[in-house]
Amino acid sequence: MDLLIIGGTNFLGPALVFEALADGHRVTLFNRGVSGSDFKADVEMIIGDRETDLERLAGRKWDAVIDTCGYVPRLVRLSAAALRDSIERYVFISTLSVYPMLGGANRDESSEVLRLEDEAVEEVTGESYGPLKVLCEAAAQLYFPGRSLAIRSGLIVGPRDPSNRFTYWARRTAKGGQVIAPPAEQPIQFIDARDLAAFILRLVEARASGAYNVTGPARRMTFGELLPVMKLALDSDAQFHHCSDEFLREHEVSEFMELPLWVNRELAESFMTFNIDRALGDGLSFREPQETIRDTWEWARRQPPDAPRPADLPPAKEAALLEARLD
Repeated sequence: MDLLIIGGTNFLGPALVFEALADGHRVTLFNRGVSGSDFKADVEMIIGDRETDLERLAGRKWDAVIDTCGYVPRLVRLSAAALRDSIERYVFISTLSVYPMLGGANRDESSEVLRLEDEAVEEVTGESYGPLKVLCEAAAQLYFPGRSLAIRSGLIVGPRDPSNRFTYWARRTAKGGQVIAPPAEQPIQFIDARDLAAFILRLVEARASGAYNVTGPARRMTFGELLPVMKLALDSDAQFHHCSDEFLREHEVSEFMELPLWVNRELAESFMTFNIDRALGDGLSFREPQETIRDTWEWARRQPPDAPRPADLPPAKEAALLEARLD
């Protein structure tokens, strides 16, 4: 296949590029050239801004476009309109955040999605991110009826992850010692970027359409099950001290980013338990979590010590929490 990827240089983008090349596909990237890349010469690069330079794609044909960086529906409409006669299928990378944060367990693709009161809003905030993605999905569907895919991805993890959310746990487990952890019973869902990329390409090859919840693993997993796997994969002596929601709130620990991936019980039961039956039925598969963990740690240990870590529990705060927990 001939594939056009909008974006393509950050995290999921490289996973898509390398997976596509390994499968024998031809890849063209269209982006602003702001982020560097380590792709070889067999990847064509077209430098341009999707808001002003879409004419640089004129006169070309591709089997599919994969839009990895659409956040504003107006810009997705521009891209879809410009490409509707040039490509067969529009793949939009969306998010499970299109659903309300609280909506019950086991939600599938037919579940209620968020709406914006003012659809002219373009500022991406914590509140507008999900509803804007809903409108972006609709924009792709408008220009590619029956020929668009909305990939509602969950937490994406693995090498190149800039967020440090899952990576924090690989780092901290590898360091060993006494470790503060979320409640053992908290459910956790995630997917390796490489498994997500492979599934997206599988759907494109199968000419699939519609929305897919895409996260993992195939069966429900909890923090209490994940962390021992990390310990074994990294040959660590870490000892995990699982804390209750009440303890963490009492000690003013912020959810999700300060203690990465921790969310309160009600939110976890709603937002870490999505139904992925449709994706599983259409071939979604997962590598062993040990492989993701080891590869994530090997990548993380090569990063500069001062590399940004948006999600992180400072060692001093962890030490204070351990003192209170073990007192």
